[in-house]
Amino acid sequence: MSSVIASRRYASALLSAAEEGQFLDEAAEALNTIKETLDHSRDLAHALRSPLINGDKKTHILEAVFSESVGDKVMIFLKLLAHKKRAGQIPEIVNEFHKLLDERNGVINVDVKSAVKLSDEQAKDLVNKLASYTGKKVRAKMSLQENLLGGVTVKIGDTIVDGSVSHQLLMMKKSLLAGKL
Repeated sequence: MSSVIASRRYASALLSAAEEGQFLDEAAEALNTIKETLDHSRDLAHALRSPLINGDKKTHILEAVFSESVGDKVMIFLKLLAHKKRAGQIPEIVNEFHKLLDERNGVINVDVKSAVKLSDEQAKDLVNKLASYTGKKVRAKMSLQENLLGGVTVKIGDTIVDGSVSHQLLMMKKSLLAGKL
């Protein structure tokens, strides 16, 4: 089974269990803690991915690292992952969990690149327009890309809306070369 498919299934199972057991907020917070810990500890992430370390040892490692910082139910889930030889997929499972949670809550992640830093008012206005365009709550990640010359590009999932000056100039150049204007 593909690791992406497995990660999605485990994340979906945890999301369902957390909803039914009414510990969804606790699970989301615990998974954030786990992800942050794994992001900052290369050795821990490497140990969990290593085929040389058996499942029982990985269970003990997870207990030693996370028993104080995550709840009992999430700890049981981590032990299950170690037992099923999926401890190395914890970062992917956490990412999938957050994607599913965002989907459930009607939140969409949007990447916005602009030629200049947008003011707070401009950013808020853009987010509001994107929310009305998508019909969902928008979580925007703003970044600068000076080669745009002006304007913004917005990436929503697989769709890119390019309102940059450099894109407009490129389109004008193509139409001029094609003999159309």
